[in-house]
Amino acid sequence: MQKTSKILVCDDDETLCYLLKEQLLEEGFSVDTVYDGRLAIEAIKRKNYDLLLLDLNMRDVQGDEVLRFVVDYNSSIQVVILTAQTEIRSAIECIKIGAYDFISKPYNFDELLLTINRALEHKELLVKTAILSEQVNKKLSTRIIGDSKELQRVINLANKSAMSDSNILIEGETGTGKELLAEYIHKRSSRSEMPFVVINCASLPDQLIESELFGHEKGAFTDAKSTKQGLVEIAHGGTLFLDEIGELSLALQPKLLRFLENGEYRRIGGVTNLTSNVRVIGATNRNLLEEADNKNFRRDLLFRLNVITLTIPPLRDRKEDILLLSNHFLEMKSPIRSPKRLSSEAEKVLLNYDFPGNIRELEHIIERALIFAENDFIEAEDLNLPTNNIKNISRKFHTQLEENPDTILSIDEIEKIHIAKALKAFSWDRAQTASHLGISPKTLYTKIKKYELKQE
Repeated sequence: MQKTSKILVCDDDETLCYLLKEQLLEEGFSVDTVYDGRLAIEAIKRKNYDLLLLDLNMRDVQGDEVLRFVVDYNSSIQVVILTAQTEIRSAIECIKIGAYDFISKPYNFDELLLTINRALEHKELLVKTAILSEQVNKKLSTRIIGDSKELQRVINLANKSAMSDSNILIEGETGTGKELLAEYIHKRSSRSEMPFVVINCASLPDQLIESELFGHEKGAFTDAKSTKQGLVEIAHGGTLFLDEIGELSLALQPKLLRFLENGEYRRIGGVTNLTSNVRVIGATNRNLLEEADNKNFRRDLLFRLNVITLTIPPLRDRKEDILLLSNHFLEMKSPIRSPKRLSSEAEKVLLNYDFPGNIRELEHIIERALIFAENDFIEAEDLNLPTNNIKNISRKFHTQLEENPDTILSIDEIEKIHIAKALKAFSWDRAQTASHLGISPKTLYTKIKKYELKQE
């Protein structure tokens, strides 16, 4: 999808504004015009612009005041100053403040067009840099490993889904690769050249999630020292991936629903509606229909999200992919000069394991085994598989009930015992425990509070 750049022209010369607008429209830009600085500020509050062509000397609010507002309000807007020859020194001062460049009047349109295109490329680079900086330690790959029929069916549906602009809901247990599938869809869509932006709805409190999604105005709350763009704005033209969307609070769900319905949103503390064109892909390890029945998730929001639903099968249901994935992780993580391989006994152990933490757990197991292995082969004992496998826990409870037939444990009691054992097994590492239990860290924290579990 090719994004049409939006330009605002601000000059008190109405004839110049008209001429510029006509020329820029012919080049394929979306153009608005205003004739004084006050109107420019109001327009920028109402609409997301990519670039501002700004005259310095105007009757009401001067150009340098507008520039300072833009730098403070939305620094991603690129400002090109239109200045008379006698105002060159002022234009240079504007560049120090934050303008991209200046063009002298009377302007040469080819020169102006070149400057505009460079400024827009600069803006795109800034957006990409902002996204990459959040992912600098994160290795994302759009290659999905697996030959199983179950996985190939999902990939086939994903390829078809990528051709549409419909919202998508990806279901699957924790660690199955929902974010990877979302990026796979993005890379094969018409939006592939635009940003792919990720937010984990389970990792932040409500106000921070709202601020991350929709941005905030300066002074909206105590720490809001400057205006901040939201991820929906950064993702304009691309894809917004909402991981663990089932964790989104009921207070925020109506705001997301409104955005999905018409692309409109408001920054925290803002009074004007902004718009952004993004494709939303949500992911959850919960059954959102059950959550809707239990009044924990809005049914109308669910129907907006699951225009297309893709379900990733757990690793235990695609055993033929285990060794493919294991060898992939070995290739990725082994030293180049001394690559390691799995012994036949280690392969048998992996094939007989249930992987409650799915692919993410397998990756951690292989990484750990590479550290423990003392020769070129990874042996079964090097895998150091957790002893709290779900099947083993089930057998322990079954044995307990056989020995004490009059003992009846409630679901809560069983859950409390199981969570306590898992926390102990992973030395109270909540992220790793939640991953192996197939729940979010936020849900685990709630369970710890509910059952009053404490580290010994």
